[in-house]
Amino acid sequence: MRVKEITAWQVRIPLKKPIQHASHTRTETDNIVIRVVLDDGTDGFGEGVPREYVTGETIDSALALLQRSDLSAQLEDCPSFKSALTMIERLRLAPIAGDERGCQGNGARCAIELALLDAFGKHFQHPISDVTKLMAHDDLYEPHDRVRYSGAITSSQGMKARFAAWKMWIYGFRQLKIKVAIAGQDDVDRVGAIRRRVGPRMDLRIDANEAWTPNNVRARILELKPFNITSVEQPIPHEEVAVLREVRRDVGVPIMLDESLCGRIDAERAVDGETCDLFNLRLSKCGGFIASLRLAQFAKKQRLGYQLGCQIGETAILSAAGRHFACSVRDIRYLEGSYDKHLVRENLATGDITFAWGGWAPALAGPGLGITVDPVALERVAVRKEVLLG
Repeated sequence: MRVKEITAWQVRIPLKKPIQHASHTRTETDNIVIRVVLDDGTDGFGEGVPREYVTGETIDSALALLQRSDLSAQLEDCPSFKSALTMIERLRLAPIAGDERGCQGNGARCAIELALLDAFGKHFQHPISDVTKLMAHDDLYEPHDRVRYSGAITSSQGMKARFAAWKMWIYGFRQLKIKVAIAGQDDVDRVGAIRRRVGPRMDLRIDANEAWTPNNVRARILELKPFNITSVEQPIPHEEVAVLREVRRDVGVPIMLDESLCGRIDAERAVDGETCDLFNLRLSKCGGFIASLRLAQFAKKQRLGYQLGCQIGETAILSAAGRHFACSVRDIRYLEGSYDKHLVRENLATGDITFAWGGWAPALAGPGLGITVDPVALERVAVRKEVLLG
């Protein structure tokens, strides 16, 4: 079975509310959606979320990369799902000048990979969660009938932050991430107010989105440590991440890398530099499902933890891929995603897979991603369309 058509769309979807953190404010999301069609007419969809401030890629650069990559020469005839997985993992996009971290095409690669996995999964009747079973069975595979997502409080302050905390508690979340280091906000007052309202048993972690500096990072973490925070995500800019080796020893709070963890090169540097305790794996940021699996394997081998994160503005396509990852991978410390109906005005699927009460969500049934993309919704939010093959 071979691929005969590949089409890419840029989609622009308004968010239901502005999302602000220390490095960016977003009111809409620009994503890439790819459709793959096989010889027998089976199709599959994938999604990538290029973010210049994360991996250095834009929508324009991602689409240009896909256009100049020799995809047709790499897309072999696949007689089985296993052979398709081998082909998909070997798939390489065109080289990018100056990309010494090897991550500036990750959003594009995630989109094409997920579309291929969805199409071949449908054809061979395999859910995408079987990727973990077939490629990482011995060290990562653990099937789950349902998983539990964590909540997040972004830029809310004052009474809005207190109300948001109450909502998270009433909704039944057991884990909560708080965005900190936002200009004009007092983190000690804000995190303390949230802690008082969610109670002592809520697992609280914080994310500074690179906003602190080597000079103040210790003090910022230590002043929030009394609120029993369980991890600190990306406290300083990527360029200064080496200082975290000493910070980890000084503060006694686990450090998670996000913007500094976009691929294997970053992961190896993090281990060599002893700069973190946890990896934040995000499918688009890390180059897709298989690449994220490999990073989880690497983290486990190095006795580091990992969470499955998400990009702001993911639609149901990436949400479904994340669900398959979460429902098949063991030892995920924190789980983010599936915010669909709470965040995007078009989720692009005919059904709703948003998490329910308490953050709980079931494994997805059916082959491939287990969702049906709505072509009318896709065309409604499309900004441009490009044919990559066929």
